[in-house]
Amino acid sequence: MELDLVVIGGGPAGLTAGIYAASRNLNCALIEAGESGGQLTNIYPDKPIENYPGMVVLEAKELVNLLISHALAVGCTVHNNERALEIKDVDDGLKIITDKDEYTVKAVIVAIGAGLYRPKRLGAKGELEFENRGVSYKLPPRRQMAGKNVVFIGGGNSALEMALLACEVTDEVCVVHRRDQFRADSVYVERIHASGVDTFMSSEVEEIKGDTQVRSLALKLADGTRKEIPADYVIINIGSAPDTSDLDKWGLAMDDGLIKVDTEMRTSRKGVFACGDIVTYPGKYRQIVTGCGEGATAANSAHKYINKPYWA
Repeated sequence: MELDLVVIGGGPAGLTAGIYAASRNLNCALIEAGESGGQLTNIYPDKPIENYPGMVVLEAKELVNLLISHALAVGCTVHNNERALEIKDVDDGLKIITDKDEYTVKAVIVAIGAGLYRPKRLGAKGELEFENRGVSYKLPPRRQMAGKNVVFIGGGNSALEMALLACEVTDEVCVVHRRDQFRADSVYVERIHASGVDTFMSSEVEEIKGDTQVRSLALKLADGTRKEIPADYVIINIGSAPDTSDLDKWGLAMDDGLIKVDTEMRTSRKGVFACGDIVTYPGKYRQIVTGCGEGATAANSAHKYINKPYWA
């Protein structure tokens, strides 16, 4: 299949790139290894998004649906469950080889976010044993948490937002963080304190215990004492690491597992642009809105590269 552009990755940054590329009359397709939406779909679809401009609050899955609908409306085709394997140089541009098809293109935008989602492990005893039996790396459906003891491990925005969501269906919620201060935005920290959620700061998880399901959590507290707390669910949210098993073969300059780009989202490889959580540059700020901004910049840069307008 011959196209002007392929966007690899269907999170907010990739979808925005597809929207802007199609709006520039580029014949483009977006390919996503899983389901479009990235982490918003795969990790926390029910999470309220409260810092996307123009939207006071909406659920993650609602934002994803709006972005997908917009991309399709302007003519960007979307291919889910199709994984990009290789990016090869050819005489007239690049060839994208996936597990389903091949695309000859003039340019490509890499927007794979955190890659195929690979959560960071806590490393505590019992974590692997009870995975999917109470231990999870994303928020369970709300109805399943009703009346349960839910423990969140982490101190960032996502962990605290999930804890606040859980408060809506159960009173038995607590947050465990290994530092003495949360790293989340102050608005979420204030809400956690106002909610009455129990917090264990400067505390470490020593063991996750249970039988057929998780039943409790053994903690080492800040003063060195041990405490065991009841737990039906243990939600671990301490970050994710990109799965770069394919990316490593694409010949791009990297920095600590991330793609190095300039201010126009150009990578080290001719005709290859990148945006979103997978890129790095000085002052990088990881937010949905900045990823979308990078997607718009990448699409505009690809347009200039392909069409060479007089004003570029």
